[in-house]
Amino acid sequence: MELSHIEHLGIAVKSLEEAIPYYENILGLKCYSIEEVADQKVRTAFFKVGQTKIELLEPTCPESTIAGFIEKRGEGIHHLAFAVADGVANALAEVEAKGVRLIDKAPRKGAEGLNIAFLHPKSTGSVLTELCENPNK
Repeated sequence: MELSHIEHLGIAVKSLEEAIPYYENILGLKCYSIEEVADQKVRTAFFKVGQTKIELLEPTCPESTIAGFIEKRGEGIHHLAFAVADGVANALAEVEAKGVRLIDKAPRKGAEGLNIAFLHPKSTGSVLTELCENPNK
């Protein structure tokens, strides 16, 4: 598996409207996209720092995995996402063959049209890890 860069850092927040001003007014970043990912029950807001993005994740309902995360752990870093050069499906097969437990057995659509899949934190040093690829590149 070839990782090209850290694609984004996912941060769970209760409210995008409350969180965005910190990133814009204090850190001087610009929110360039807000979108809802209905099947994941989240709204996302994106900022760019160099080549890396920060993704804020707001739950859209109490059943959202982000809502559950916030309830158990509070707001904060949720996951680390890597861009894979050789495709998410290939990366999943490779890490599974090495004994890594998968949350997603196959890629699915995520925010910004990326193909994504998550690796279970019990196999990744307690860090929820996301693998991403841009199908348009």
